This record gives sequence, structure tokens and C-alpha cells, in this order.
Amino acid sequence: MEIGKKLRAARAKCNLTQEQAADMLYVTRQTVSNWENEKSYPDIVSIVRISELYNVSLDELLKGDDEMMKHLEETTNVVKSGKRLFAAIMLNIAVMVAMFAAALFLPDRAYITACVFCLSLASTAFLVYEIIKKI
Repeated sequence: MEIGKKLRAARAKCNLTQEQAADMLYVTRQTVSNWENEKSYPDIVSIVRISELYNVSLDELLKGDDEMMKHLEETTNVVKSGKRLFAAIMLNIAVMVAMFAAALFLPDRAYITACVFCLSLASTAFLVYEIIKKI
């Protein structure tokens, strides 16, 4: 069973409306609806609050839902996130060094420099993406 169905069933078992559950979980009614319709997933803090409010174990809520587990892995794995950010920084530095080397040492500087400049823009965009994702 998916997490949305489990959340809806647990809320109904407690005789709570989405509005009442939302108030007790410090989120909006739309957020509860999105969780139950699997348009979005609750974060780990909300999962713990849901478990307490609905009197359902975390195992009951989480086990068997691969998408939810993947979501939690992506949002809480600090080591993996740190490695990706480090890799993005290293890639950006390498591309910048290549750009300066191309500008200084290669005979057809204009074409090579333009190509490396485009690569540096792409790597910088990736770096910014990773930083924003981390925040």
C-alpha cells in the first residue's frame, strides 16, 4: 500500500478531517491532501508527527512504499548530498583551470576559449543547482 492510502486510512480511523489533521501537524489542509494523493511526500519531522497523531508506528507508515523511502533517502542523506556538492565544486574548478589554460596556451584561442567558457557556464549552473538543493 502506498503512503497516501495509509495516511488517509489512519486519519479516517482517528475520525479527523484533513483540516483538523493539518492544524495538529502545523501544515495546511492542502499539504495533507497532497500527501494523501501522493502529489508530495511528508518530510521526516512530519512523518514522526503523523505517527504520533494517528497512533501508528513508523514501520506501518513507511514499510512497503519504495517511493517514500527513496524520497526520505534523498532528503536526509547528508553524506551523499555532501559528496555531490564536493564533486560539483571540483568539476567547476577543473573547468575554470581548463578555460584559463586554453586562453593562455592554445593557438586558436577564440574557438577553444568559447567552448571551454560554455562548459564552465554549465558546470557553474550545476554547482548553483546543487547548492540551492542543499539549502
